[in-house]
Amino acid sequence: MPDLSVILVSFNDWIHLEKCLHSLLAVPPEKNMEIVVVDNNSSDGSPDLVENRFPDVKLIRNKKNLGFARASNLGIRASAGEFVLFLNIDTDVNIQALNVLLEKIRENPSIGAVGPTLLSGQKTYQVSFGKRVDFFSEFIQKGFFNLYYAKKLKSDNKVRDVGWLSAACLLARRKALEEAGCFDENYFLYFEDIDLCYKMRQAGWTLRFLPQEHIIHIGGTSTSAVKNSSRYHYRKSQIYFYRKHNSRLSQGLLRIYLWLNFTFSPILVRGQKGEDFRRKDFLRLLDKEN
Repeated sequence: MPDLSVILVSFNDWIHLEKCLHSLLAVPPEKNMEIVVVDNNSSDGSPDLVENRFPDVKLIRNKKNLGFARASNLGIRASAGEFVLFLNIDTDVNIQALNVLLEKIRENPSIGAVGPTLLSGQKTYQVSFGKRVDFFSEFIQKGFFNLYYAKKLKSDNKVRDVGWLSAACLLARRKALEEAGCFDENYFLYFEDIDLCYKMRQAGWTLRFLPQEHIIHIGGTSTSAVKNSSRYHYRKSQIYFYRKHNSRLSQGLLRIYLWLNFTFSPILVRGQKGEDFRRKDFLRLLDKEN
């Protein structure tokens, strides 16, 4: 039985998928590990790559794109490790950092999940943790704290108990996942990791950010070619998250902000590569029955 199950959700990005698998398998972690790739109906040959080049990796081929949450839950059910690592395929895994994450979550049974510092370059820090997410905190975080922490993390090694961690690299205890009910499959893409972290904390688990451990994460490689689609699913998930977790005031302020954004944004036109999301589709997200 493996100690660690690594779950990778793949969609049309075989180049980064191959690199990620190589980084995982080049120097395996100290604990027994299994890798599960859940492919969301890629058309670029990603499933064949896994099947032919990495025969020891468990492959799940979905017949359509199920989104990140549903695909991740399939990976959870198909795996057996006591600890589950959710990892974006555009990451370069530092095995030493992964061993430390495993050590820290093992030594404290109250910890439900841990996360490292994410770097998009050797010195470019991403904000991969936070506290609450509501209208005011998002406004402050995006306007101030993202820039503040991107600089502060270069010299700040303070371990923090946080409200959420990014699933770009999230190591969770299976028991905590099960008690939280795993990912909410109403999310297609975005906010599902914050929602999961909220549910783990509500179940009594601690979430810990370990800034000294670094993982390279490029970010946005699967969504950069379909920007309108990515933006649509981000806003759809954001609205759903606010309905679940925030006050009517936060929901109302978000709706006003999004109405202004959708109405006056010049970029909400028919995208390239057959994208079908237009301004009317974004405005329809604000209908209360959606």
